[in-house]
Amino acid sequence: MKQAARHAVHRRAEELIDLSERLHADPETAWEEHRAAAAVPELLDRAGFDVTPSYLGLETAFHARFGSGPVRIALCAEYDALPGLGHACGHNLIAASSVGAALGLAAVADDAGLTVEVYGTPAEEGGGGKIELLDRGAFAGVDLAMMVHPAPVDVAEARPFAVSHSKISYTGKSAHAAAYPESGVNAADAFTVAQVAIGLLRQQLPASARVHGVVTHAGDAPNAIPERSTGRWYVRAETLAELTALEPRVMRAFEAGALATGCELRIEPESKPYAEFRTDENALARYRTNALALGREFAAPGQAARMNRASTDMGNVSQVVPAIHPYIGIGSLPATNHQHEFAAYCVGGTAERALFDGAIALAWTGVDRTRPPRPSEGPR
Repeated sequence: MKQAARHAVHRRAEELIDLSERLHADPETAWEEHRAAAAVPELLDRAGFDVTPSYLGLETAFHARFGSGPVRIALCAEYDALPGLGHACGHNLIAASSVGAALGLAAVADDAGLTVEVYGTPAEEGGGGKIELLDRGAFAGVDLAMMVHPAPVDVAEARPFAVSHSKISYTGKSAHAAAYPESGVNAADAFTVAQVAIGLLRQQLPASARVHGVVTHAGDAPNAIPERSTGRWYVRAETLAELTALEPRVMRAFEAGALATGCELRIEPESKPYAEFRTDENALARYRTNALALGREFAAPGQAARMNRASTDMGNVSQVVPAIHPYIGIGSLPATNHQHEFAAYCVGGTAERALFDGAIALAWTGVDRTRPPRPSEGPR
């Protein structure tokens, strides 16, 4: 069955590479992935999958299903890009490798007793698309959910931070900055105060905590006191429980900015918080064995192997159903995720090898879910 799955992936090699390259050349950001949400399931539709677009009311989500076996294997396809950076996190490869794995499993679905499902999951980069799907009933009853994420090097276990995403807005009052400065209420200054307070707070934060963000707007003209400023801020912690305790402390820094300047403050969550990851250890062990059989090499912990700490809404899926989220290397060093240079590595030779190795390793892991291998047995 494993060799049949591998052959099925390779039979679609040109189509999978074309899909990855099309997504890479046409990046769409969170909740705007209309062309990607049409292109990704197109290959599955041609292969006989039953495709549901606009899944559960989300325009850029989809669901594809093949087979009717008792064991349900789900592959998650991400395809949103980063603002200003394109596919610098390699979601084009995630989508193509998940589609490839699904095609491999579909080839053996009847023999293996599988139902193969692909979830097109929009807005991973801060929008919480998988959380929205979970809230609407997706993934219920799935036996194993999987995806593989590009990184500089291979790392098997995901250990992401829990994270909250917030939009911060200050409203003040405009005035001529030279003639009538006393009439203004400076919304840009409110962010200055807040960021100083956050910087001082870091001394008292746990070593694992991360607080970071960007000011997206802070005025329009040097001679007009800014009446409005906006920003986007993330707070990360080891677990949702730790995040719940930490986040109010950070929000008080934004309240300090409002108090000091006299501005009005508005804090809006951009999504529900992302959870830490709960790994299915048995499935991860099988993935590791399968990846090694394909010639992959897992990196030792260190600077290059730290992408497995990045937050993901796949963590929320892992809280509900068994799941794995390994990272697969694309040979990009010294470039790392969320850099323009990394985006350039997400197409081409090493990216294509990662696409196929990731697809096959996931497919083999799905096959393993249907029948425990004998101790001496490797991939067949």
